Amino acid sequence: MSEFNTEAATPVAAPVAPPVAPVIPADRPVQTVGRRKQAVVRARLVPGSGKFLLNGRSLEVYFPSKVHQQIVAEPLVTTERTETYDVFANLTGGGVTGQAGALRLAIARALIEIEPEQRPALKRAGFLTRDPREKESKKYGLKKARKAPQYSKR
Repeated sequence: MSEFNTEAATPVAAPVAPPVAPVIPADRPVQTVGRRKQAVVRARLVPGSGKFLLNGRSLEVYFPSKVHQQIVAEPLVTTERTETYDVFANLTGGGVTGQAGALRLAIARALIEIEPEQRPALKRAGFLTRDPREKESKKYGLKKARKAPQYSKR
């Protein structure tokens, strides 16, 4: 019995290195995708002066509503990078609000790729969450997804 070690072996935890994010040079353009409802946006962030080019048009022309302009610019305002990057985007599908939300998500994702230290601020503001709400499909026997035809008792 003396040949067996009776002392309990204490497990030794190996040092865990933090995950390393790919470092992208700040002068290279970053391309990301954002989606909301039926809208899909491919956005490129390039170091520049803060201009927007959306499907070949400026932000004010593409989104005349101030509300949509604010939605799109929120990630840059939150991280105080409004004058640091130019945004070039290709927007397809959906409506105006869906495209604005998708562009906001794409810009936030691009900012994280360039500056990973901005992630907590953008996550706290809710810009990294893909809104999962979609249009509900129409059911047979109903006029719309949930609207039933008028009921007549007699």
